[in-house]
Amino acid sequence: MGNDSVIGLPASIEVAWGLREPSQKGPKRVLSLGRIVDTAVQIAESEGIGSISMSRIAKELNSSTMSLYRYVSAKDELLPLMVDAAFGPPVPHPNPKPHWRAGLEHWSRSYLAVLRRHSWVVRIPISGPPSTPHQIAWAEQGLCFLQRSGLTEAQKMSTILLLAGLVRNEAQLAETYEAFSKAGADGAESMLDYRRLIEKLADADRFPAINAVMEAGVFDNSDGEDAEFDFSLNCALDGIEALIRRQRREVRQAKRSE
Repeated sequence: MGNDSVIGLPASIEVAWGLREPSQKGPKRVLSLGRIVDTAVQIAESEGIGSISMSRIAKELNSSTMSLYRYVSAKDELLPLMVDAAFGPPVPHPNPKPHWRAGLEHWSRSYLAVLRRHSWVVRIPISGPPSTPHQIAWAEQGLCFLQRSGLTEAQKMSTILLLAGLVRNEAQLAETYEAFSKAGADGAESMLDYRRLIEKLADADRFPAINAVMEAGVFDNSDGEDAEFDFSLNCALDGIEALIRRQRREVRQAKRSE
């Protein structure tokens, strides 16, 4: 599409979208934006996101740090491209036109699967709306599942943001539990340790509700990896379903009153 720049976009984002060709000025280049991003992702996968630096990537590529700046201006510009590469394109639903609920459940679980495979992604702060190709494609897929839901466009976008936040929170909690596991405590043992701590600190007269939860045995065992997410996702989808039904009812009432 030539070298016309899109106002406000970093050059690397334009290249990722195919809106500009990398500059050919200077000596012949052996690097590419794709190689830089892929190398950064490999480092994050093996060493964690904390190991990412322009000098570390350059070392892995047997190149100079300055040569990387021909493709990406700073690490902060590289991070969203790494996230985009980790996500890849959205996972197609086996049914070309699924019911909205089945579509969103598929979308949410596929999203969570990505974050579980690439746990470093949740350690990157969200700095703004998605602007990279795969991230936009994921948002597009989620919105398309809601096409026949009757929700307004604003409600559709809010629904996708709600589910994305729920998935990200689940992935962050999983990271916390993983840290417990690496410290030598399994899920069940860490929950029991928490119960013992609360029993020492929170007396029943002052904190009757939390003590009722403990007496019910909630902290005695770990429910498994997906139990909390299943509960949260179903609650969210139930709420969306209630909203859709209410809006359809209001539409019918409005038509009858015309």
